[in-house]
Amino acid sequence: MPEQDLVLVATDGGIARITLNRPDRLNALDHDLALALTTALESLEHDPSLRAVTLMGAGRMFMAGGDIMVFKKAGNDAPKVIGVLIDLFHRIIRAIRRLRAPVVAGVHGAAAGGAVGLALACDFVIASEDATFVPAYTKLGTSPDGGTTWSVTRLIGAQRALEWLMLGETINAHVAKDMGLIYRVVAKDTLAGEVEALARRIASGPATAQASLKRLVDQALHSSLDAQLDAEREAFVSAAGTADFREGVSAFLERRPAKFPGN
Repeated sequence: MPEQDLVLVATDGGIARITLNRPDRLNALDHDLALALTTALESLEHDPSLRAVTLMGAGRMFMAGGDIMVFKKAGNDAPKVIGVLIDLFHRIIRAIRRLRAPVVAGVHGAAAGGAVGLALACDFVIASEDATFVPAYTKLGTSPDGGTTWSVTRLIGAQRALEWLMLGETINAHVAKDMGLIYRVVAKDTLAGEVEALARRIASGPATAQASLKRLVDQALHSSLDAQLDAEREAFVSAAGTADFREGVSAFLERRPAKFPGN
């Protein structure tokens, strides 16, 4: 399949909709898919009109993790081949976190192995009732990649992260929600609509403020209180000079919904 077909990107109204499009292999990550997704995400970083991003998978599931056939065929060259693939995968994770626009993942079917890290790198995860999350790494005799240990530990704490990732137990969407791993669980046939609705809600908000909030929350756990206070002040003061802020203040005083510029 040509590289451009492996990842579908449709952009309008300030929303970029990304679809993993390797359904014959359950969207399992190989070099070509990883390169296509890397290219798509990194290109979005330069789009000043971008306000929200969605990420979903075509076919029966969100993503089956890394392509096991690639690992098998690599044989004794596995460290080299997989190292190159992980480098691309980690560019994907970094690109998602660098994006100013919030990213909403829509997960259906299984999110296995690296798909857990990919989904949890996004700012919001909406899962359908049929979704499962499978940290399959130890079953393959390896440890996680894709920022999985970073995301899971931040979301549920070190002890619970170790238990889940090491024992590798499959959890359903409702358990994932109760654990604090994901944002919402919805009916299977409403997943795409719910993802779209959340993306539109985000896109209608104040883009500069939301980008600052994403950055501030990201750095909060490793910043000192003094550093975080300084960063919050800088972000607030910067926002105070924007048309979004002027509209937000006016809307509040006039008791009406804000209509932020650019929406």
